[in-house]
Amino acid sequence: MTDDEVASAMAAVVAQVRRNLPTFTYATQNHSSVGNFYPAVPNTQWTAGFWPGSIWLAYEATGDKVLRHAAQIHVQSFLNRIENRIETDHHDMGFLYSPSCVAAWKLVSDEDGRRAALLAADQLLERFHEKGQFIQAWGPMGEPGNYRYIIDCLLNLALLFWASEESGDARYREKALAHAHTTLANSIRPDHSTYHTFYMDPVTGAPVRGATTQGYRDESAWARGQAWAIAGMALCYRNERQAAYMDVFENLLAYYLEHLPDDLVPYWDLMFTDGDEPRDSSSAAIVACGLLEMAGLVGEKRAGEMRTLARQMLGSLWRNYAVTDAAVSNGFLLHGTYSKKTPFNSCRGEGVDECVTWGDYYYFEGLTRLSRQWTPYW
Repeated sequence: MTDDEVASAMAAVVAQVRRNLPTFTYATQNHSSVGNFYPAVPNTQWTAGFWPGSIWLAYEATGDKVLRHAAQIHVQSFLNRIENRIETDHHDMGFLYSPSCVAAWKLVSDEDGRRAALLAADQLLERFHEKGQFIQAWGPMGEPGNYRYIIDCLLNLALLFWASEESGDARYREKALAHAHTTLANSIRPDHSTYHTFYMDPVTGAPVRGATTQGYRDESAWARGQAWAIAGMALCYRNERQAAYMDVFENLLAYYLEHLPDDLVPYWDLMFTDGDEPRDSSSAAIVACGLLEMAGLVGEKRAGEMRTLARQMLGSLWRNYAVTDAAVSNGFLLHGTYSKKTPFNSCRGEGVDECVTWGDYYYFEGLTRLSRQWTPYW
């Protein structure tokens, strides 16, 4: 992807953000589009932070105070949500509060953004189990059927690293590192693929079994789960320079690359490498951001290889998956997959071959990382 293509893609995304403001300033986007158009929904879903994250990226790109004002309206909604614990009985505080409220604090010193993000970090700490050393993904705490974590949570740890640095309280960092250690110990198979979900014993804290909710089956490699692991390891390595994190990152990446089709955009589960199964463009965007994050932390030669690969991935998205006509979609990136039902998983099945709000955000973040030196919200 050339610099000119990056500039064109950035301009297209910013224009789409502006078009969407009338619909999505006092409401947010559904997790996935319906017929390639996002419905407006209240701020209750785990994905609600990605749209304000896109507004903040557009504000950074333009300096437009209208965009800042819209993003800060969302900050107030997020403060209300965490103060009143509205649909917060899960681990996704990082996905919710890093791109919305940590961004607001970093960019414009929004005190309500800082307060909301610290409260969200406190809520995340409440979900940490000493027995097993992990953050419980979903449901009432300690419920035997929910004594589990998922690979996605590696991205939520960024909120805890930020909260520790911001507050001076080491507990946030300690719990983040403990969860990362548990994930590395249990969630990565010998072939360097990943389990989506991992169950722990509520009595002893010992590992029990890996499973899936959203992959094709328990033993397959859900593409987005592998992508979360790659990006998550990059963020963990930034915060704690453990050689193990770098080794795991490289091995996870190698497995992912070995299971890609020619255009570098995976099928929704990495067990598929050709055929008619749906793609997941969001996974490609997430991995590109992980590569660009890690490229800033390694030697010059490897950094160059990582940046080249990220450019190739984002270039494929721009040329083959990006929305180029607002009459076709109000998203940024087509052909994402939220949750595909199979006989072997337990998901509801929705958002298949649609835009997904995190895919849009990570595509925009990846373009932003290519366009300039960027301070992450994570």
